Amino acid sequence: MPVSGPGETPAAQPLPVSFPPPAETPPTRRRRPTGRRPALVDAPADDDSPYDPSPVPADATGRDRQLVFFGAETGEPAVADLAGLLAGPGEVHRMGGTARLSVVVAAAWRVHVLVAELAQRGVRSSWAPTEDQRYAVRTAYTRTIVPLAAAWLRGPTQHPPPGFQLDGRRLRLWLAAAGVADPPDFLLHLGGDDPARWAAVGAALATAGLAGELVATGPGGPAYRIAGRHRTRRLAELVGERPPASPPTAWPSRV
Repeated sequence: MPVSGPGETPAAQPLPVSFPPPAETPPTRRRRPTGRRPALVDAPADDDSPYDPSPVPADATGRDRQLVFFGAETGEPAVADLAGLLAGPGEVHRMGGTARLSVVVAAAWRVHVLVAELAQRGVRSSWAPTEDQRYAVRTAYTRTIVPLAAAWLRGPTQHPPPGFQLDGRRLRLWLAAAGVADPPDFLLHLGGDDPARWAAVGAALATAGLAGELVATGPGGPAYRIAGRHRTRRLAELVGERPPASPPTAWPSRV
């Protein structure tokens, strides 16, 4: 089922039903750093004023809202962010001078989120139901993804490149595809069957302040357990606000 430019399917081929249904939300403008001043605060969508170092109001939880360095909200979406899907169960394949990324997800809301995230990065995608009642989300074959494939593929083997790191935008995509709440913990499911690949991803998690326990068995296959409220809040800070299509309990909370 093809998805056109802005991430919308033709009327005859809607996205799968998701609960709760995605809500229309107006886009917000994010303040970008100027000079050496860190852009650490959220700005109202209609605020075009210069950088203001004064404290920001507390949100509904009573905590000050701040952007987190390396968080999903501190930079513009980029094709390189798709490495977050490859840290999880995503796969990349080459064909001639092009490449395609695919990932199988277990819930309809994940299709909504991934299609939207891919569209933000200018990547066309499609989805289809699988025989085991899941959903396959695939990008088109494109030269745009070739650098990602070149970094991750060693012949037929897929492995993180040397120095691989996880930031908020990559973690957001991984969470959208394969993150599962197990209160007070979160599980980030992996792909493949190569312990060396899992170890490299685990090292990147630790560098991001999310050292996890490798859980090699259980529903959904191997996963890293991000244990405890402290690390779960750290995960929430990095991945940013919950997408409208995601059930509230499926996304980590900063509270």
